[in-house]
Amino acid sequence: MSPSTWTLEIESPAPAARLFKAVLDWHNLAPKLLPNIVASAVGVQGDGTVGSVRQLNFTSAMPFGYVKERLDFVDFDKFEFKQSLIEGGDLGKKIEAASTQFKFEQTSKGGCVCKVVTTYKPLPGVDNKDEVAKGKEAVTATIKAAEAYVLANPGAYV
Repeated sequence: MSPSTWTLEIESPAPAARLFKAVLDWHNLAPKLLPNIVASAVGVQGDGTVGSVRQLNFTSAMPFGYVKERLDFVDFDKFEFKQSLIEGGDLGKKIEAASTQFKFEQTSKGGCVCKVVTTYKPLPGVDNKDEVAKGKEAVTATIKAAEAYVLANPGAYV
């Protein structure tokens, strides 16, 4: 099957630079902000630069136990990064491959718009329509949790 793509735009009152840094550091924030979903997380390899790998371990609230993500691209000046799923999640069960690009664009009101593009290759015969909706919900929850943290902690991710 050929790759499929979904997009999402999320408006936020948080500044682009701070929200970008918080989402890039999600492996440290997630267990604190969403402990009912993310049991633990760890940097598996690297120092946060391209090629680094992080693992998020989930509670029973998720249909799978963990995901490993590799940082494929990061631009600290343009507030964007791309990561690929390399292990866990639905990889090998419903999808052959998946990657997500995040771009945080500053708005004139002081907040930002987070633009998300996810590209995935479904396994033959698998209908991922429900998975796309769940993916959008999960990304929105991640951005909104990071946003709430940044807004409640003015000294964080400056």
